[in-house]
Amino acid sequence: MQKINFASRCRQAARHFGLAGAALIALACTTAGPAAAQGANWPNKPIRMIVPFPAGSFTDTVARVVSEQLSKSLGQPVIVDNKPGANGLIGVAEAARAAPDGYTLLLTNSSSITINHQVYKKSNYKPKDFAPVTLVLEAPFILVTNPEWSQKNAVGTVPDLVRFAAQHPGKISYGSAGPGNIAHLSFAMLNNRTKIKTTHIPYKSAAQAEMAVMSGELETAFDTWTALPQIKVGKLKPLAVSSSTRMAQLPDVPTLEELGITPFNVSFWIGMLAPAGTPPQIVQKLHAITRGVLEDSKARAALGQQGDVVMIDSAAFAKRIEKEDASWGAVIQREGITLD
Repeated sequence: MQKINFASRCRQAARHFGLAGAALIALACTTAGPAAAQGANWPNKPIRMIVPFPAGSFTDTVARVVSEQLSKSLGQPVIVDNKPGANGLIGVAEAARAAPDGYTLLLTNSSSITINHQVYKKSNYKPKDFAPVTLVLEAPFILVTNPEWSQKNAVGTVPDLVRFAAQHPGKISYGSAGPGNIAHLSFAMLNNRTKIKTTHIPYKSAAQAEMAVMSGELETAFDTWTALPQIKVGKLKPLAVSSSTRMAQLPDVPTLEELGITPFNVSFWIGMLAPAGTPPQIVQKLHAITRGVLEDSKARAALGQQGDVVMIDSAAFAKRIEKEDASWGAVIQREGITLD
């Protein structure tokens, strides 16, 4: 089969459409040619997937599943590179500085993209520094309490929690994976909606905060799906979920909005992004291949233990990031949260 190069095709098209169309075709060929060629040849070497959290973390667990599927489909190793530190700032900043050639990807959570740059003074990146590829997973938070504390203080529902907090300002302690974390801001929003005062205790990880609630060191926290096994065996008591609809896994646990705390619709998501400027062909290819996770029963089952598998195209993902960036910005400004 005869090969016709990209430049030759452009010249032929220009001659065919005449002088009027030649300028437009030339512009299209000039701007699209290199990207198209790069997209066509990609990938021809290993790909690095930066995860800005430690190995074994919630986000890392998802990254391992996704990277394995990408490796199989692309025919090149997709290597998970954990770059933890500063609540995700270090790894995300490194991804933002990477060459936009499709060989560096970022798999991270919603806090690191829509919140960190607004609360940390030392943050040196913004959402615009990335090309969203796809949402991978999302899950609501579960408002949990220590069962013994709940029973002792007759706190079996969210109204009970609000009543107790109103009677004992600042006596209820809640935990999160660090200052400015989405779980921290979600509880700050709950405080604002219900006019109560509670005390935030930051931990190094969500797992540590969860352990603190189980041990009685903390009274409550917004937890992730990792709480489900502990809820099942009675080590944590669920009071509500943060989404607009109930969780299938906890059908008897109401949403906060059902309880009159509205608006309150918060989900914790994990998504894949690339450095801004990555050729659209590569972004589209990554999205299409990642959707293959939905068709792999083993991968879907593994991800399903962490949250709901939800994949949307890059344009829809970009709009979601923009919307959440603005809404969290309002919470951060209202609460006056700023960190070094």
